[in-house]
Parts: sequence; C-alpha cells; structure tokens
Amino acid sequence: MKEKRKGGLTRLLAYAGGYRKLTYLGCLLSAVSAVLAIIPYICVWQVAHLLIQSYPDISRATGLEQWGWTAMICAAASVVVYYGALMCTHVSAFRAARNMRRIAVSHALTLPLGFFTLNESGRIRKIVDDNASLTEDVLAHSLPDLVGTVVTPIAAVVLMFWFDWRMGVLALIPLVLSIYALYCTMGGERAGFYYRYQEQLGKLSADAVEYVRGIPVVKVFQQTVHSFKAFYRTIRDTGDLASQYSLSCRPGYTAFETLVNSAFLLLVPAAMLMATSENGWDVLTDFVFYALLAPACGNMFMRIMFVGQSSMMAKEAVRKLDWLMDQKPLPEPVSPKHPAGSDVVFDHVSFTYPGSEAKALDDVSFTVGKGTVAALVGPSGGGKTTAASMIPRFWDADSGTVSIGGTDVRDIRTEELMDDVAFVFQDTRLFSGTIRDNILAGRPDASEQEVLAAAEAAQCGDIIGRFPDGLDTVVVTGGAHLSGGEAQRVAIARMMLKDAPVVVLDEATAFADPDNEWRIQKALEKLAEGKTVLIVAHRLSTVRNADAIYVMDGGRVVESGTHDSLVGSEGLYAEMWEDYRRSVEWHVGREASA
Repeated sequence: MKEKRKGGLTRLLAYAGGYRKLTYLGCLLSAVSAVLAIIPYICVWQVAHLLIQSYPDISRATGLEQWGWTAMICAAASVVVYYGALMCTHVSAFRAARNMRRIAVSHALTLPLGFFTLNESGRIRKIVDDNASLTEDVLAHSLPDLVGTVVTPIAAVVLMFWFDWRMGVLALIPLVLSIYALYCTMGGERAGFYYRYQEQLGKLSADAVEYVRGIPVVKVFQQTVHSFKAFYRTIRDTGDLASQYSLSCRPGYTAFETLVNSAFLLLVPAAMLMATSENGWDVLTDFVFYALLAPACGNMFMRIMFVGQSSMMAKEAVRKLDWLMDQKPLPEPVSPKHPAGSDVVFDHVSFTYPGSEAKALDDVSFTVGKGTVAALVGPSGGGKTTAASMIPRFWDADSGTVSIGGTDVRDIRTEELMDDVAFVFQDTRLFSGTIRDNILAGRPDASEQEVLAAAEAAQCGDIIGRFPDGLDTVVVTGGAHLSGGEAQRVAIARMMLKDAPVVVLDEATAFADPDNEWRIQKALEKLAEGKTVLIVAHRLSTVRNADAIYVMDGGRVVESGTHDSLVGSEGLYAEMWEDYRRSVEWHVGREASA
C-alpha cells in the first residue's frame, strides 16, 4: 500500500531542515506585525472620539498627541517587524531551495544512464532548478503572508464586535459573502485548473522546441507555423484553456470585488437610524471607525487569492520533485564481484523499455572476445544501441545476463563498472570549460604529459594548434566552438585518458565530414589497441575488418560472422552491403550523362 504523503507546505518546510525554525519565527513575527497594523485604527477611533466629544471647542480635547504618536509608532513597528519576518523566512527558504537542488541532483546521479536518454534534460533542469526557485517564493513570501492574512481578519473581527456589535455584524456580512464568492470562484471544477495549466505549459514548451528545431525546414519550403500543426494546436489549446478559465471566474470575481467594498451600503443607513434614537456623536465616532476598518479588511481578504495560488504552487513543486525522487536507481550488488577479464558476453538477453509493449531486445546472445573488435549492424530500430547500452548498465536486462570477464554487470559495483567501460556516444557531450578540462574528465589526476599524449593520440593536435590558448581554450556546452568531428575527437581523447579495458562506440563518425571521419578513424584505431571493442555502426565500411559482425533486426541477432562470410551468405547483411556500395558509387547527374 502506497504511503500517504504530507501536504505541499509541510514537505517544503522539511527541506529547510533545522532552518525551518526561522520560518516559524518569521510567521510569528508576521502575526505580530498584523496585530500592530490594526492598532492605528484604534488610535483613529480614539482621536475621533475625543474630537467629537469636545466639539465645537476642540481645544478641550486632550491626549491627541499621545494617540497620534501611538499610531505612528505602531505603524512603523509593524513595518520593521514584518521586515524581520521576511528576513527569517528568506534565510529558511534559501536553505530549503539549496537542499532541494542538492537532494534532487544527488538522487539523479544514482539513476540509470538510460533514464537520461528517455527524459529531456530541459525537463529535469526545470524540476531541479525552477521548482527550487518556486519554493523560495512560497516559503519566503507567501507563507508569512498567509499567517498575516489569517491573523488580521481575526483581530479585525474582534475589534468589529468590541465597539458596536451591530455595526460589526453589518460590516462583517459583506466580507463573509465575499469569501463565499471567492470560494465558489476557486473551487469546484476550477480547483484543478492550476495543475492542468502547468501540464499544458509543459506541452507547449516541448512543442515549441520541436518547432524551433524545424525552423530551417519552414524557411526553405516557405511554410508557416500552421505547417507544424502540433505546435499551432498547442498554442491554441493553451490560449483557450486560459480564456475559458478567466471567463468562468468572471462572475465570481466580480461578485467578490463588489461585496468586499460594499460595507457602506449597510453602514450608512444603519448609522442614520441609530443616530435618531441614540447619542448621535457616539454613533458618528463608531461609524468613522467602521468606515475605515471595513475597506481595509476587504483589501486584506484580497490576499487570500494569492495565498491559495501559492499553496497550489507548493503542491505542484513537490509533485514534480516526487516524480524525480520516485525514479528508482539500479540496485547495487550486495556482494560485489570483480571481472576476471574484459570479454563481453550477452546470454539470452531480453529487454523492454518502460512504458513500451514491444521488446527492444529479444533473446539476444553474442560474445565479444577479450582484445577483439565486434560490430553490431542492422536496420534502424533493430536494437543495436539498446544492446550496447546494456554493457555500462544504462538499463538492466529483463531476462538473461550481460557479463564482463565472466561477471554479471549487475554484480559489479557501479564505480568499478564505469572504470572498466568507456562509452563514446554518437551525440558528443562536452562540458562548459577548457579542452583540458574536458579531456581530464576521463581521469582527473592525470599529468600534463598524459593529457597531451591522449590529445595527440586522438588526432587533436590540429585543434589545439589552431587556438592561441591551446589546451586552455574554452568551449561552451556541447562544443559550440568546435565542429562536430572536432568535438568527437576531444571526447575520444577523454576516453583514451580513461584507458578502460572495454570500449563501446556508438557510431562515433555519424556526423563527421570526410576529413574528420579519417582522423576519428585513426583515433579509434589507437583507442582500440589491446581493448575489447563493440562498435555500433551504420556505415558498413567502418566495420569491414571487425573480428565478428552481428546483424540485428527486430531486437534479435539474425546473422553473425565476418564481413566476407556474411556477404557470401546473401542474407540481410549482403543486401545492406550492396545498398551501401551503390550509395557510395552514386553521383549526382550520373544517370543524365549516361
């Protein structure tokens, strides 16, 4: 049975740790500030009472200065105390936001690498960073304001019944009705709007990214935004959702605004009636007090809307963080084992991606002998990259085993497995920093000579020589200052410095131009020396000399052998090789000139 979780604000406060005491102190100070803000109204009543009682000779009124100074001091004290409250809540909020980021990032680091291939980095960043920033606003501002919003009406209601309960009731009736109108506006079907709107904004963001990536196609073919129907439809749906919600709230909000400012409609006639049968000067004094306090209470009740929104924001922040925290890390072995070699064996491995029904791998078996080079080829979607990603435990097999040196990868500690496997991605990943920093990521304690040797072996000499700062040249995230092939060579230098016994290459030359492809091939030959190498390849020329080639289709190994044997078998590989050969020999305009 799933454990019931606490509310959003309670969960957010838990992230503040010991600093949440400052939040409690800040809320207490906010309550004191709210009470102090009410006192000037009492002072005004006293001044009005003294002036009216001494009329027409107001010189007989005594104590006016004391009440005036009291009102001024209390008003100033209210501001100072409220400032102190915000100081306390801000310190606590900043600590909670820091802890949220730290806990979220720490947990993300324990998740399988496959999690990051299925989830956009932007979504994860939004959960880690934006939710933490949202937390700061909720805990630093909304929570103390919530306390003030609750305390102020209570104090105001006490005062309303203190001086003249009849006028108090009349002033309170519109406020109660306004709260009911506000409840009707924010409750019912509209209560879940905030969550639906956040989901819709997430969809809008994803479709916007897809559209921006497709802008070159739009410009080349002279199309408009309507060509990207998903994006256009999402924009329209988001606008419709916001408009429908705003229109549905209009009657209730109009009633709220009208009622919260309508106390005079009852107070004026009531004061006139009471003045005919009672002391008119006393009635006038009380009327002045209620005429000032009732509108002020109305403005205080207006803050309830913002507090309600903040509560929903807190719940949404916690909900998204819970989604990340609920992602399970791959289990670490209870009794870790060490590989006895570097040979890689797939033994009847099957695997299905989360949320999918079709098997990505179906009873896959093959062996990459120690110090040999094997290749996975086949049509797109055949399971090549999935199989390769099982070696460094991007995912764990549903059935069967993947082993290195006779040891199931699930029985190897993650740190040791990462040391034993070097994975060169098809999509190069460079960090913001210098070329040296990116290479040193392979082994941070490497010497300067080792870094230079790795860079030279990876054919990075021309890259380093082209920039005045050499290895200290700064590249931004993704290697925007380097071409795709150059960034790939830097990534290979990083793998060379790591010097892992098992190397997995996921189509490392996919996006390289001919010159860079040749350099990358030379670098890979150096990287593969003495290593156990598994290559995922689309360009069949890159694996022609592999010791073993495994052809995958539909998640299964359908053929295996050397290049020559597979070409002679006239199977799927032979068809792929013939298609590849024709594509290489084809030239634009050849048919026209024939």
